[in-house]
Amino acid sequence: MIQLKTYNRKQLREFISSGDFQKYDFLPITRHRAESHIKNPKASDDQTLLILAFHEEKLAGYVGCFPDNFIIDGKEFSYAWLSTLYVNSEFREKRVPKKLLKKVFEEYKDRIAITEFTREAEALYTIMGVFEDVFPKEGKRYYFQTDAAKIIPEKKPETKALTPLFRIVDTTANSLIALKNSWVKKPKVGFEILDQIDAESSDFISKFQGRRSADEINVFINNPWVLEGKKDGKYLFSSYSETFKYFWIKVYDDNNVLTSCSLLLLRDGYLKIPYLYSEFGLDRFIDFLNYFIVKNKVKALTSYHKELNIRLDTSKEFPKIYKRHFKREYLFHKQLLNDLPEGFDPHYQDGDGDCMMT
Repeated sequence: MIQLKTYNRKQLREFISSGDFQKYDFLPITRHRAESHIKNPKASDDQTLLILAFHEEKLAGYVGCFPDNFIIDGKEFSYAWLSTLYVNSEFREKRVPKKLLKKVFEEYKDRIAITEFTREAEALYTIMGVFEDVFPKEGKRYYFQTDAAKIIPEKKPETKALTPLFRIVDTTANSLIALKNSWVKKPKVGFEILDQIDAESSDFISKFQGRRSADEINVFINNPWVLEGKKDGKYLFSSYSETFKYFWIKVYDDNNVLTSCSLLLLRDGYLKIPYLYSEFGLDRFIDFLNYFIVKNKVKALTSYHKELNIRLDTSKEFPKIYKRHFKREYLFHKQLLNDLPEGFDPHYQDGDGDCMMT
């Protein structure tokens, strides 16, 4: 018999404070990720943030919920993202994944969205028959260094023994690339690099349509899901990385007027742009981006910002050596779509949902 237990804000804090979350064979959540969920400005006190599934008092699986909302005609429209879903293989035949999902649907009245999911999870969501693929975003990944020692063994495990050889290839190739990029100097454009959003930036980005305010973005910058350090083997999702840093970027014109703001996320050499706000300042932002990529030895940049990608594709100075096309899918529960106005567009940026967290 599978039993389910839900945790709202208060209950999750008690669960973490007691240390009980650590007593299982695998962790259902980390302490720092729980703190981030608890401090989510869009989570209400009674909303469920975590659901655990037990079989004879043994933890069988869990699902995480990440509340969000739209403001439609001045009214708050609440829904939630699935942020994690894991079931121990020992219990999968007991239909635990479906039971967890049905409980999530019940808690949020079917107003559920999902993105950045694995192919294995996608198969489950397809079987459920209640999700639709909507609002897809076309993106690109630009590569600036070779990383064969990491990429090839991950895609072809049988080549793991060749990793030392791949490292030699990487070292040689990247030394030549570094020489080629040595001409990239600090840009002449005015810029600032901050550790979070300041008042000037907040006023600037308030002019743009968006799903998150400056204060909300700052909450998650200050309460990350991933910390720098050694990975905890008992937690199966993102929790630690060698490098995990947010950078808030401000770019100015020649009259010292702010023209672009952006949040950059650098994780183990891979760069994302969760948020970008620009007022006729993309060329200057690209000048800064070139410098940032070379200075920080960025291996690759993934971007879903359409206009930025068009500019990067045609830029002769952008230090890319290769690019790939990507597509981000968003799955919305059919009931969530039915509850939204006809023709509704969420205008998601790269970091919306839980994408800025990892």
